[in-house]
Amino acid sequence: MDRFAKEMASNLFGNPHSASASSQLSTTRIEDTRLRVLRFVNADPAEFDLVFVANATAGVKLVVDALRAEPDGFDYAYHQGSHTSLVGAREEARNSLCLDDKRVGAWLMGDCPFGDDGGDRPVLFAYPAQSNMDGRRYPLSWAERLRYGTRRTYTMLDAAALVCSSPLDFGHAEAAPDFTVLSFYKIFGFPDLGALIVRRKAEGVFSSRRYFGGGTVDMVVCLKEQWHAPKSRFLHERLEDGTLPIHSIIALDAALEVHKQLFGSMLDVAAHTSFLTGRLYRGLKALRHGNGETVCVLYSPDPQSIDKSFGSGPIISFNIRNSLGAWVSLTEVEKLATLRGFHIRTGGVCNPGGIASALGLEPWEMRQNFSSGFRCGTENDIMAGKPTGVVRASLGAMSTISDVDSFIGFIAEFYREACPPPLVREPVLQPHGSSRFHVHSISVYPIKSCGAFQVPPGVDWEVRPEGLAWDREWCLLHQGTGQALSQKRHPKMALVRPWIDFEKGELRVTYAGEIPAEVPREISIPLSKQPSLFSTAPQSRSSRVCGDQIQAQAYSSAKINSFFSDVLGVPCLLARFPPGGQGKSARYSKAHLQKHQLPFAPTRRSLLSGSFPPSPPDSDSEKAGPRRILLSNESPILAITLASVDALNQEIQLAGTHPKEISPAVFRANIAIAPADAEVHMAPYAEDSWSGIRIGQQQHEFEMLGACRRCHMVCIDQETAEKSEEPFVTLSKTRRFDGKVFFGVHMCYRGGESDGAEAALITREKQFPTVRVGDVVVPEWRRVE
Repeated sequence: MDRFAKEMASNLFGNPHSASASSQLSTTRIEDTRLRVLRFVNADPAEFDLVFVANATAGVKLVVDALRAEPDGFDYAYHQGSHTSLVGAREEARNSLCLDDKRVGAWLMGDCPFGDDGGDRPVLFAYPAQSNMDGRRYPLSWAERLRYGTRRTYTMLDAAALVCSSPLDFGHAEAAPDFTVLSFYKIFGFPDLGALIVRRKAEGVFSSRRYFGGGTVDMVVCLKEQWHAPKSRFLHERLEDGTLPIHSIIALDAALEVHKQLFGSMLDVAAHTSFLTGRLYRGLKALRHGNGETVCVLYSPDPQSIDKSFGSGPIISFNIRNSLGAWVSLTEVEKLATLRGFHIRTGGVCNPGGIASALGLEPWEMRQNFSSGFRCGTENDIMAGKPTGVVRASLGAMSTISDVDSFIGFIAEFYREACPPPLVREPVLQPHGSSRFHVHSISVYPIKSCGAFQVPPGVDWEVRPEGLAWDREWCLLHQGTGQALSQKRHPKMALVRPWIDFEKGELRVTYAGEIPAEVPREISIPLSKQPSLFSTAPQSRSSRVCGDQIQAQAYSSAKINSFFSDVLGVPCLLARFPPGGQGKSARYSKAHLQKHQLPFAPTRRSLLSGSFPPSPPDSDSEKAGPRRILLSNESPILAITLASVDALNQEIQLAGTHPKEISPAVFRANIAIAPADAEVHMAPYAEDSWSGIRIGQQQHEFEMLGACRRCHMVCIDQETAEKSEEPFVTLSKTRRFDGKVFFGVHMCYRGGESDGAEAALITREKQFPTVRVGDVVVPEWRRVE
């Protein structure tokens, strides 16, 4: 900066598009700096040209704009470790593919991913010299090997991360990439400037470029004719539109000189940072909690073991786990690091493919995170039990051994747990062998009042504060009134059957009833909230659900809305309710313990034995805070027991009022609980007196919020959509209290609400609670001292 200030104070630099002395001085200094940068990467000016751009991304856009102007466009492939700026180029291509190492290897062996039938349409392959996510490096030799395939193929190298700490050598022009982009501020800190280095044999790509700016043409005719003559001596003259950033280029010249004086060659910088990287990697890897578990999960390759032909750069990406395996918040790590003077980066680091690969995030999981509120830069850094990003520590020419050791010490001081506190659980009373109950089935209802999606056995299903994942996130609104449709008025909604396809990231909906031949039987809706499917002016519809006024975002797609309107015979719109919404988008549970469930309830007589078992005193029965729900009626989760269903069916059969058994499906519960085997006895309606249950090996805790009040919607057969009198008639005789009919219980996930030491103890399972069919269920009653 001192050198640059001296230059600015000693000289007058004018617009280079002139013949004045100040302008000619600028021109001379710009061309001298251009040659100096080419020498910096050992590039022969006879073989390469250098175009000054704002940053590496601007260089990528120059190349993409030129190829887009080709008569038939271009096909585009990019490596999965690419920066977002390379990924974005796919939107301009005729066809695009993301390739991993294996698919690149196949291409190098002659198997072009686009085939050989593209005619003269060029192919562009872009990849990073070094991943900005984990420091992994990729061979420059890929460029030469791909150049001689059956299709006209160009390569673009993102060298921005590599040149910060390592030399880039273009001494062998035939082996060099056709286009290379880099940013100087990443090397020197200042100036804010980038470069596009073009192999002269690839300059023809820019012949189709249409736009021209000031300084790039020798002649322009406007009146009567429209004609221009581009400059033709050097490529950079045609591509550097307008006035160059003169002072930034002067600053670049000063930066090159001072950097060399301070640090020597880039080989010296590479050796220095390589040593520090190994020290940092080994230090973080060696950190262990008191129970022997690792503190850091490292995503960068081990500098000692990685293939030397590839190598790795001075970047260590990692995440932190506590002693019980739970992820530590990225945001909190960055906040604490900032206070201690460490400059790190957290999050997705603009490398979507690298992040997805490192964290094991499938496309459907990333779309699900987006639908649940994740956005770049938000603090949603742990979702569905996985981090959404990484902690990245980068080293450079100015980094020291002390910096590395201090950072390792910082991680050890705040995140290494020498002796984790023991889990403390209240004793659970388990009368009558009740620990041998299990989860018989799990159902979610993606579209309110429509059919159920049955969670397959063996699948872990996420439990969220507002209920089971994907439960009642959509609804159907009447086009005229905006009122949410319900099976009570429209029984055919039971025949609308959703299927959640995570592989394709879709909610597939089929209709099981009779429909006209011209109406499709199935439609697919993206799980992610694609803006194109909603109105450009946010079409937020006011409606009411169970007495609550809500704002749901209606779909504008005629195809989607027509499907539901046609199959139901009701003009309606599909709408989505935002999880965790605010204002009118927020709903809260209304469930509470009923009188027949309260402690010390008086003894009552019932037509059905066991329908109201006495409840032991419960000190927590009245303790309930506001709990968010989506479009469910009253609570996050509804549970039933098959013992109660069986008892109800027995009573119906005795009365002879219904020819067949009532299916548990009519109660539209999320979780059905049953004895684990035929030898285990479960008392009918025992769930009325449970204060909570624990599910699964991890004993996820659920609090019972109160009995579920029933209406005649339980009389709709969920398979046929036909209505009858049962089971409501029998329920009104056996399960009526104070004029209200009850069956099943409302509940919510209680994880993370414990007091004392257990409140601070976050396990991996608590961070991502799940349930699955077959999980053990343990009811609990709490004593009052």
